[in-house]
Amino acid sequence: MRHIRHLILLLPWLALALAVSCTDDDTFTTSPANHLTFSQDSVSLDTVFSQVPSITKTFWVYNRSGSGIRCASIRLEKGNQTGFRVNVDGTYLGATAGYQMSNLEIRNKDSIRVFVELTSPLANREVPTRLEDNLLFTLESGVVQKVNLNAFSWDAIKYNDMVVDRDSLISTARPVIVYGGITVNQGATLTIGAGTTLYFHEDAGIDVHGKLNIQGEADNNVILRGDRLDHMFDYLPYDAVSGQWRGIHFFEESYDNVINFADIHSTYHGIVCDSSDVKKLKLSLYNSIVHNCQGYGLKATHSVVDVVNCQITNTLDDCVAVYGGVARFLYCTIAQFYPFDANRGAALRFANFHEGQTYPLYNFDCINSIVTGYADDVVMGEADSTAYYAFSFDHCILRTPAIEDTVNVRNVVWENIEDTVGCGEKHFIMVDLQKQRYDFRLDSLSIAIGKAAHMEGFTLDRLGARRDDEPDIGCYEFVKP
Repeated sequence: MRHIRHLILLLPWLALALAVSCTDDDTFTTSPANHLTFSQDSVSLDTVFSQVPSITKTFWVYNRSGSGIRCASIRLEKGNQTGFRVNVDGTYLGATAGYQMSNLEIRNKDSIRVFVELTSPLANREVPTRLEDNLLFTLESGVVQKVNLNAFSWDAIKYNDMVVDRDSLISTARPVIVYGGITVNQGATLTIGAGTTLYFHEDAGIDVHGKLNIQGEADNNVILRGDRLDHMFDYLPYDAVSGQWRGIHFFEESYDNVINFADIHSTYHGIVCDSSDVKKLKLSLYNSIVHNCQGYGLKATHSVVDVVNCQITNTLDDCVAVYGGVARFLYCTIAQFYPFDANRGAALRFANFHEGQTYPLYNFDCINSIVTGYADDVVMGEADSTAYYAFSFDHCILRTPAIEDTVNVRNVVWENIEDTVGCGEKHFIMVDLQKQRYDFRLDSLSIAIGKAAHMEGFTLDRLGARRDDEPDIGCYEFVKP
């Protein structure tokens, strides 16, 4: 009986506690003092291409006011005029889905997640245009809260599965987005003019059966890159991540290709040259960068390639692989600091065989070039005694154990891997593995300064700077700050 009496006495208090609990969770306030809280007060989608759906970004809406809050309406301030789309608690706003919703309840201590996307309209401008809208939360109390949505929209030219059947030119200040790829058929030449930037979707590249002629300028390179403008992490844009597009493939029947002042980066294979007639020049690669590839940087099989003033760096497979044929590398910087996999390939590989097939190496010359990287040995020369094998190095810095060969190797500096100054990454202004930032211009500590042989007709470096009377090894001449 005593326990029953105590329970009867407690019932009023339990009822009061339940009432208070219901008040906290189930009642809704109209007081203007009660507000929502947002995880961020603005959402930026950075730069997007017009008429191309953006990535999705999100933010949270919290109710920490102590009472439930009803939103009389949630709407895009500019309606459906800017191209922004949001999903609020499962309801889409913007574009063709309507631009407002009504009577959304957010209970005390509850939250909702909002998703934001953008497909921006054409602005008919050469430069990016800022787009802005506000997502307005009008509370039942009359209080209006907002989250700003913003982006820069850039009008682009789009190519889908482009086929070049006759001589064609791509030259524009606008970005060019390539879906599916570009195929240059035999008998046709595709020329890409200075200052043009091609943004390739993940499955896109350039397949050349005819001829490719890239004509950039020292201060106005042609840029070939992936089409993602967003970031993988805050410090890492997708543009710095390898494997974003397929790269350039020169097929057997393609000859006399020229790539001059180009920046080719973040691809799978940078450049691949198929086996061809070694009496014809396959590729002239001048004053260019091939950087950050998930496969090879430059792979040439039984071809004739001439590579001058080029930076070929950071690849999962070899930065440069030459299997047979004829190749010259003059004033080049070949460096293997690929950051995404410790099982990276060599900086330079040259051989007279590949995948069970022999390919005579008629001539391989490397002159005034740096070949370096993280590993103790990044230069791999491999020979099959059944095929021709001729090579030479002259006035180079090589990160490989020294060899006694005065016929094929002359005036070579063998990089001392025990030395902490003047070798490996110490040649360069920046090798930042953590943030994937690189600058392969020469640092003042580099032993490459003043060590190249003077060569008539090669007076400018990759950036167009004049080489002095004691030129530097590599594609960049050291310039005092």
